[in-house]
Amino acid sequence: MYDFLTSLAAVAVVLGVMITVHELGHFVSAKLFGVRVEQFAIGFGKRLFGFRKGETDYRVNLLPLGGYVKMSGENPMEAKTGDPGEFTSHPRWQRFIIAFAGPFMNILLAVALLAGVYMVRYEHPAYLDKPAVIGWVLDGSPAQKAGLQAGDRIVRVNDIQNPTWEDVLPEVVLSPGHPVSLAVQRGDQIISTSITPAPTPGPEEFGNPGWAPDQPIVVSDVDPSLPAAKAGIKTGDVIIALNGQPTRSIMAMLKLLQTNKSKPVELTVGRNHQELKFQITPEYVKDPASGDAIYRTGIGTNPVEVEQLPFFKAISKSIEENKRNSVLILEVVKKMVKREVSVKQLEGPIRIAQVSGQAAREEGWTPLLSLMAIISLNLGIFNLFPFPILDGGIILMLAIEAIRRRDISLPVKEKIYQLAFVLLILFAVVVIYNDLMKTIPNVMQRLP
Repeated sequence: MYDFLTSLAAVAVVLGVMITVHELGHFVSAKLFGVRVEQFAIGFGKRLFGFRKGETDYRVNLLPLGGYVKMSGENPMEAKTGDPGEFTSHPRWQRFIIAFAGPFMNILLAVALLAGVYMVRYEHPAYLDKPAVIGWVLDGSPAQKAGLQAGDRIVRVNDIQNPTWEDVLPEVVLSPGHPVSLAVQRGDQIISTSITPAPTPGPEEFGNPGWAPDQPIVVSDVDPSLPAAKAGIKTGDVIIALNGQPTRSIMAMLKLLQTNKSKPVELTVGRNHQELKFQITPEYVKDPASGDAIYRTGIGTNPVEVEQLPFFKAISKSIEENKRNSVLILEVVKKMVKREVSVKQLEGPIRIAQVSGQAAREEGWTPLLSLMAIISLNLGIFNLFPFPILDGGIILMLAIEAIRRRDISLPVKEKIYQLAFVLLILFAVVVIYNDLMKTIPNVMQRLP
């Protein structure tokens, strides 16, 4: 019950802030151009309380999920009266700005939130901005079938030259069952190949290439009850080799341990610019992460870098990250249209509530603020899609009318909006169905 209430409160805050900020953009720009705003509402449904100032009713409604701005004459299916305060009585360039202002505010909020988070805690995987060097390849995986080996450096993925892992991961994760063109450097040789990532089990169907990035294995914690601690391994040690085999991936180390089973192993570690060797006998115990019994030494790794960015660097990094995420959103949509990515990846209010609750239960405010930044960016870009009813649809029709130098007729607009409404309802059904299919199995697992 606590988790449910936390998720409910978190999604109310997240969606409430996102949509209120969106509508605030429309409100301020409409007021700036003299458009009469009849209502500025937080929430939907019955009016609970508020006040009237001038021509605008500022109100709080019963359902606290979002909000809206009601402008006089904004309904495109209503005939014009010629009232100068109506939305449609204003020049098209002003209506364009009013329509664009909502998504723009969401994008601006995403940049501001993420910059604020980065000033407090900029945390990212240590390998993410490094050259894409493969540290381990799973036997029988798509990567092995493509002829890839540990130590190969990916110098091209699709059309991206000299990529970092931050460039490579979206290309393979968003291509389940579809080939991805690669070029890798092995010594002095450049090898061209392609890899078809395997769809992951579950409703999301992401692409899994079966490799792990090359990165140092830095010991972040040691379980005092397991062999590594007893042998003398300490936090901060860097694992260099296992049984004399150099290892640059925790996945490679785990694979070797499962193959070796309970036989003693020799760990070579780096500590204070020295190489030390330890004899360790793995124990067959439950893995706290997966719950499965595996051979473990008791070494934990958390290969992330954490820092606090100064103001201007945080802004720059936030803009860079939001730009990257924007391109990724458009790439996902393109792949969905080409049926290269499943529509099962679409998520709606139920999943937003779940992840909002999870973020709210984490320590500190940065997880929830980071999530709000992602949702705000998605909301801003989604509303710019050239689909009637959305802000992008209004912008598209304004552009068409500007090119034609006359308004689209009312009957045509009416048919366009009726069709768009039906399609939007179908879209909502799809995302809610996806949410339920991802949620119900988890709920069933928790039932006695």
